[in-house]
Amino acid sequence: MSSTPYALEAGTGSRLGATWDGAGTNFALFSAHAEKVELCLFNDSGRREVARIPLPEYTHQVFHGYLPEVRPGQLYGYRVHGPYAPEAGHRFNPNKLLADPYARAHKGDLRWHDSLFGYRLGARREDLSFDRRDSAFVMPKCVVTANASAWGNDRRPNTDWSKTVIYEAHVGGITRGANHVEEPLRGTFEGLAHPETIRHLQKLGVTAIELLPIHAFPNDRHLLERGLVNWWGYNTIGFFAPTMRYMMQHGALDEFRVMVRRLHDAGIEVILDVVYNHTAEGNQLGPTLSFRGIDNASYYILGDDKRYYYDTTGTGNSLDLDNRRVLQMVMDSLRYWVEECHIDGFRFDLASTLGRRRDTFDPHAPFFDAVLQDPVLSGVKMIAEPWDTGMNGYQVGNFPPGWAEWNDVYRDTVRSFWKGDGGRAPDMADRLLGSASKFEHRGRRPWTSINFVTAHDGFTLMDLVSYNDKHNEANGENNNDGHSHNVSWNHGVEGATDDPDILALRDRQRRNMMATLLLSQGTPMILMGDEHGRSQNGNNNAYCQPGDMNWFDWSKTDDPFAKFTADLIRLRKSRDLLAPVRFLHGTDGNPEGRFVTWHRRTGAAMQPGDWQDPERRFLSLVIAGREDRSLLLALNANPGAITYRLPPGEWEVRVDTDAAEVTQKGGPTVSGEVTLKERALLLLEAVETGPIEFEGQESEPEELAEAEEPDGGVPSEPRPENTQPPEETAATPPSDNESAI
Repeated sequence: MSSTPYALEAGTGSRLGATWDGAGTNFALFSAHAEKVELCLFNDSGRREVARIPLPEYTHQVFHGYLPEVRPGQLYGYRVHGPYAPEAGHRFNPNKLLADPYARAHKGDLRWHDSLFGYRLGARREDLSFDRRDSAFVMPKCVVTANASAWGNDRRPNTDWSKTVIYEAHVGGITRGANHVEEPLRGTFEGLAHPETIRHLQKLGVTAIELLPIHAFPNDRHLLERGLVNWWGYNTIGFFAPTMRYMMQHGALDEFRVMVRRLHDAGIEVILDVVYNHTAEGNQLGPTLSFRGIDNASYYILGDDKRYYYDTTGTGNSLDLDNRRVLQMVMDSLRYWVEECHIDGFRFDLASTLGRRRDTFDPHAPFFDAVLQDPVLSGVKMIAEPWDTGMNGYQVGNFPPGWAEWNDVYRDTVRSFWKGDGGRAPDMADRLLGSASKFEHRGRRPWTSINFVTAHDGFTLMDLVSYNDKHNEANGENNNDGHSHNVSWNHGVEGATDDPDILALRDRQRRNMMATLLLSQGTPMILMGDEHGRSQNGNNNAYCQPGDMNWFDWSKTDDPFAKFTADLIRLRKSRDLLAPVRFLHGTDGNPEGRFVTWHRRTGAAMQPGDWQDPERRFLSLVIAGREDRSLLLALNANPGAITYRLPPGEWEVRVDTDAAEVTQKGGPTVSGEVTLKERALLLLEAVETGPIEFEGQESEPEELAEAEEPDGGVPSEPRPENTQPPEETAATPPSDNESAI
């Protein structure tokens, strides 16, 4: 190590991290319990520590110092001195090089070695457990960066929530197999920024892309030992630094900004999936990489026995957002991505942990109140995954006003209804209208419900109609990982088949669920590749699979199902009745004069007792408005076709999932009665503008009601036993982190 003196000055502790001001760099690190902090500087390769400099000042629990000589590109890390007393919650060990929580960039990958652990693995006596090996040679180095360059005339799309259609994607997966992207750029931010990649998103019609985690994260040791990787990235070690695996050069944040700018130019917002509930350091047996060694007792929620962690995430630890400095870090990180990188919104993994008071969830927790009053964050899209793995962790519908929430109840209801399960009609009706029972309170709007049928965690849409059970053997955990609550149906054969009847039914079921998603009130979210039938071969927990199982197949962009999906999105955008700004009910009391009516298949109005029929697998509703052409949506999940008596007037067919057609205008006209095929959906639009007059059909003659056949309609031919949908049992919502880390 060089003994060359550095002209160290006091600097300031008011801005955490490494801040270059044009002449030098200020370093500031929070620690409430440390005794000394040493700044470690490294050569350009990161292999040699050239200086170790104690930060001279300690102000308001912040160690800080200023180095005039240090410029952007300088590699650095910290060593933090203090008590190694696990029983008191302290795990300081200056032999471990630590990443700056505020670092804007990292260089190098974490290389697993026993020196990363603060204790001796296998030590028999606690007084001998302190590990004195230096971990610098296997740690990534932090990089001093300059502030963002000028953005020019970049304009945020600022898409209204009611017009938003989200596309959940993985930066690596979307272009790793793309021939239109040069080989070195495949799977990177620049690959996603390629005009052909963006053109597909535009052609599909989505308004926002939600990216799985791009914050710096390591590959888990146990995965590397099995020849696998952490593909999803829910294991953050740096909340300001993008992961190197999606960039060509370390510290080249411009690559990320180029991606954002090009997506904005195409009218597409960028939403980041962020993981502020835990870090990659795991439980008390995990490595010392950053937070644990800087101030374990401040950053993490500790158990009653402070050697252990209070864990509500299933990963070994939970960040303590009740600590004002930890809350500050999260808020600073969010503002950085909005202000410096022009991000349009965030999806928060296991967001219930962010509002925890130990065993309870508080919608007025410090984090939520901080977001509400923040002038930067209050103007971007905030989406919660409203559950975690702890006590009282399931909180769908309970997040504060202004937040949208992933609605897993929508997912399960739509899957179950189209699978043909009984007793789902009342729930399905609620889901079609934005899940008002969950979200219509405190002035919240229908867009609050993020509707999805599939997401990264679970089956793809193709696998949902092709498998009854998970097939996760490739993960190396004896198929024990991942959840078993799939609410799926293979339609007669497990996995691939060449049976034309089964393939036809699977395709129609995919169209049913995609049409339901895009015709429901609320904010729809589509999973990457579902538009062309991407399959994970029955793997419902592909978090560790780096191969083509997780890749977008660019040879299928012209798949007919992709056109069907794009046409549905275009139809949704052109009909205000499909994306109202307020919840709809059975009266015209809202300011737009819009309301819904529900009908039996005879055309008569639904009666209260009808909703209690466990065999009801047909739903029909009319959405009407004073200034709109009414829309009629009919869903038949029965195993047989039915005859449906339409409300008075002429109707144009807009969507027919049996014929695989979507018509924006014109098209076939129907009136009187129509036959709706088994397991099919129909959307009709009235030829005339204004509410439909039902000519006294609010109720029907008693004799007609008695004569009506059961809602099952025309019986279908007997089917082999193995083609019956499997029974489902209730289960708790799955987590992104179900597999042990």
